[in-house]
Amino acid sequence: MAASSHTRPAREAPPPQEILAEGASGASIDPADVARFSAQAAEWWDAKGPFAPLHKFNPARLAFVRDQAAARFGRDVLARKPFHGLSLLDVGCGGGLIAEPMSRLGFSVTAIDASAENIGTARAHAEPQGLPITYRAATVEQLEAAGAGPFDVVLTMEVIEHVRDPEAFIRTCSRLVAPGGLMIVATLNRTLKSLALGKVAAEYVLRWVPAGTHDWRQFLKPDEIRLMLSHEAVAVEGPFGIAYDPLSDQWSQGVDADVNYMMVATRD
Repeated sequence: MAASSHTRPAREAPPPQEILAEGASGASIDPADVARFSAQAAEWWDAKGPFAPLHKFNPARLAFVRDQAAARFGRDVLARKPFHGLSLLDVGCGGGLIAEPMSRLGFSVTAIDASAENIGTARAHAEPQGLPITYRAATVEQLEAAGAGPFDVVLTMEVIEHVRDPEAFIRTCSRLVAPGGLMIVATLNRTLKSLALGKVAAEYVLRWVPAGTHDWRQFLKPDEIRLMLSHEAVAVEGPFGIAYDPLSDQWSQGVDADVNYMMVATRD
């Protein structure tokens, strides 16, 4: 993923997609999962609430996104707004835990979620800070049908394991990537280790997330994601593991992809 072959001058990001009506619909929606997250929408920004593990997890995945984008577009991460002029789509944005830092890094951010309650929380948190994020209660199917994008970066972080049709979902996400752009998929592996740690321990022992948050049968192996994207015009790399160290109480990137991992898809 050499920066030199993909470096290009900043271009004007596409305007907000005003053609999208408010209200999510589409085959990817799992109503039970949307209802579960909607019920917790007001607590997204409570670092000690039900999303506390995500707050601890966030720095590692933000660093991964930043570094992948910097390498792809030849940007200096030490610059004040290193990704100015580039557009980013955050799919399944929740309360905006990724959308907000991406906006501060200079991306023109569009963030969507199937839950109108999540979008309301995200907007309420971003507006007082003057962050120009375009939030919509919408699905990727709606974006594609409306002709939205394409986007330089598409993020789908811990979302694919919650949708009804993972292949249709991830293929649609990939088609929203602009030429020269990239997509990052973060999810959980379907292994015995992830059943023990990502499901049983996280939900019933450590109580990191509410019981029933995940269905282990919906976890995806990296090769399954690779196969799903094999008919799209993208090149897929990964998995890139991300693991928790109980001694330091931190998450970091590493070789262990047995539980949490990321995949990177690039379009030439």
